[in-house]
Amino acid sequence: MPADARPVDVRSAIASQMPRAKSELAELVRFTSVHDPRQFPVEECTGAAQWVQRAFVDAGIPDVQLIETIDGSLAVVGSRPARAGAPTVLLYSHYDVQPPGDGKLWDSEPFELTERDGRWYGRGSADCKGNVIMHLLALRALGESLEVGVRIVCEGSEEMGTGGLEALVEQRPELFSADMVVIADTGNAKVGLPTVTTTLRGIANVVVHVETLVGEVHSGMYGGPAPDALAALVQVLSTLRNEQGDTLVDGLDGTQTWDGVEYDAEQFRADAGVRDGVGLAGSGSVAEAVWARPALTILGIDCPPVVGSAAAISPRASARLNLRVPPGMDPQRAQDALVAHLEARTPWNARVTVEREAIGSPFRAGTDGPGYAALSEALEEAFGYPMGTAGQGGSIPLCNALAQVLDAEIVLMGVEEPRCRIHAPNESVDPTEIEKMAVAEALFLQRLAGSDS
Repeated sequence: MPADARPVDVRSAIASQMPRAKSELAELVRFTSVHDPRQFPVEECTGAAQWVQRAFVDAGIPDVQLIETIDGSLAVVGSRPARAGAPTVLLYSHYDVQPPGDGKLWDSEPFELTERDGRWYGRGSADCKGNVIMHLLALRALGESLEVGVRIVCEGSEEMGTGGLEALVEQRPELFSADMVVIADTGNAKVGLPTVTTTLRGIANVVVHVETLVGEVHSGMYGGPAPDALAALVQVLSTLRNEQGDTLVDGLDGTQTWDGVEYDAEQFRADAGVRDGVGLAGSGSVAEAVWARPALTILGIDCPPVVGSAAAISPRASARLNLRVPPGMDPQRAQDALVAHLEARTPWNARVTVEREAIGSPFRAGTDGPGYAALSEALEEAFGYPMGTAGQGGSIPLCNALAQVLDAEIVLMGVEEPRCRIHAPNESVDPTEIEKMAVAEALFLQRLAGSDS
């Protein structure tokens, strides 16, 4: 910090900006920035990218450009150099969003920021446009007092998983060069409890096809001995869980434990919207189940719909399966095991074909560097509680891509606490999380340069 500069009171500076933060988040949420031209116009993603570009220039990042990636998305990439001897921090977020789904399930318009009961509702309000606003608040609060170098990267296709930014990391690693990386695409264990994410599960999806007959046949004439492809599919899928609900894939260990913050079962029930009287699946703790162990989900089944179905035996049926892979487990080996399990367990010698989808590696962050120490102090000052660590059941392939090209600490944090219900109808964000996380980020940037007030 220059000798004549005064320390910045980031808490007051950010508090004064919160009305602007709400207005800007409303503008950004209004873009239907789903990176899928089959669902929304490409111009919506372009508009969101240009909005983000202008906002970061306004926040003090002088060199911000739009770079088209191999999947057609626009990455917003910018930089501000460090003052002599100071480290550089990369601040990541993404402006694309999940499709809203059935609008009838929303209590307000998905792409209009709406306040209810102290929360701000709208698609992307938390994931991840709320994190874009968090970065902007922190940078504006520090202004010219900022000593560390800053790189900003805002992705345009994260939710579609089409790999545009990961390819850009490989093609132009110099754009991402940093000593510390802040991936703002997770959140606290609950509102007001500062938490960084230290592990991510990988992914190993497949689509399984079962075929038994040349075509449909009458269930009255042939039902019984005629092999029902849908019944065969149901039977093999049933072997992927035991009676307690634990995922069972032949050859995969499902007994891992978790040593970070716990995830209270009642809180999980509320966060996940589990109906009264319905039990949770699995024999371990919630934290072990969602952060440390493999988990298989049936994403979809192709079969005759109930309405319009005939009295006929299904000759073929398919299912798309999502296998989440915990840190320490190789995703290729996990996918191989899942394929072998399906092939071996399909009954009646039915014809089974397993179509493999792309895999994603799990991630475990190192937590013993100076950046983590500075962040821990900043989060405790901002929230008044010690920083905790949690896992994340989802995947962020960018983390592994950056780890391969950078010798940098990588931290995952953000505004997406469980009540946000990201990817679901009525996604929302708690504005106090945006404010306090922005305070923490600003304090962290001060501490990293040795210039905290």
